[in-house]
Amino acid sequence: MTIGSLAYKEEYYALFLLIIVILLSIFILPVSIPIILAFLTALLFEPLVKLAESKFKWKRNVSVMSVYIFIIALLAVIIYYTVTSLIGRLIQFTKDAPEYLNKLSNVWIDFQSKIFLYTSDLPDDVVRSMQNGFNDILISFKDSFLAFFNSEKILSLASEIPSYLVSFIFYMIALFLFMLEIPELKKMIFRYLSEETSKKVRYMIVKLNSVIFGFLKAQLLVSFVILAVSFVGLLFIAPKYALVMSLVIWIIDIIPILGAIIILAPWSLYQYVSGDIGLGTKLAILAAVLLVVRRTVEPKVMGNQIGLSLFQR
Repeated sequence: MTIGSLAYKEEYYALFLLIIVILLSIFILPVSIPIILAFLTALLFEPLVKLAESKFKWKRNVSVMSVYIFIIALLAVIIYYTVTSLIGRLIQFTKDAPEYLNKLSNVWIDFQSKIFLYTSDLPDDVVRSMQNGFNDILISFKDSFLAFFNSEKILSLASEIPSYLVSFIFYMIALFLFMLEIPELKKMIFRYLSEETSKKVRYMIVKLNSVIFGFLKAQLLVSFVILAVSFVGLLFIAPKYALVMSLVIWIIDIIPILGAIIILAPWSLYQYVSGDIGLGTKLAILAAVLLVVRRTVEPKVMGNQIGLSLFQR
């Protein structure tokens, strides 16, 4: 067989593998996302299962059942409290909406009167052009707001709920099965590896687990600091919403990339627009304080948990 024919064969194999990967990505991967997430979650809670086994001398199935019930109870409490709080806030918002609209209308009228005062010496065409520009901005904002909250989008989102519910149930079933069978899965994988490769893989898994769990623990500790600071700050700024909003900030702050500023910046901006300059300034200061706290505390905690001096500089 010539070198050219071998090269052609390799190209065909590569093309065939590429087609298989594309097909898997298009058709199988979206369906298997709950299974993949369930497997990763089972790996995440495996140390907790082992801890229950060693501490209470339980069999694995009892430890898995206990940890699984704990996860379900924790999810139920979070979902219940979040949903009830959200519904309560939405009901309160609908009651307060007329007052908010009146405030915004007064702010807009006051803004227009100031514009008329400052532009009284300008030509009529310039003043009219400025008025038309501001009106266009207001109409565009209103249209965007209505388009975002239209009934079709709400109905479309509601129609997806059963699909999400089925995926969630499938995820929970797969999670329980993976939690039970993780030791057997590990044995099956290592059975096909040589002794040297098996040692390397085990070492990499231990180090990777140390880094991942250290990172997660550090993020959790920092988020608790953010929760405490935001709760204390909101007790002085807006006591009525201190508990709920500090919990919302805490949940958002845990998510990578996002942070407390995602909640506090729009809230502060709204207070400025509605005319409450004092509250808007206090919220902006709280956002800056939380940002400084995270940038100060996070490197130290991350370095201690992961063991990298780079984070402690």
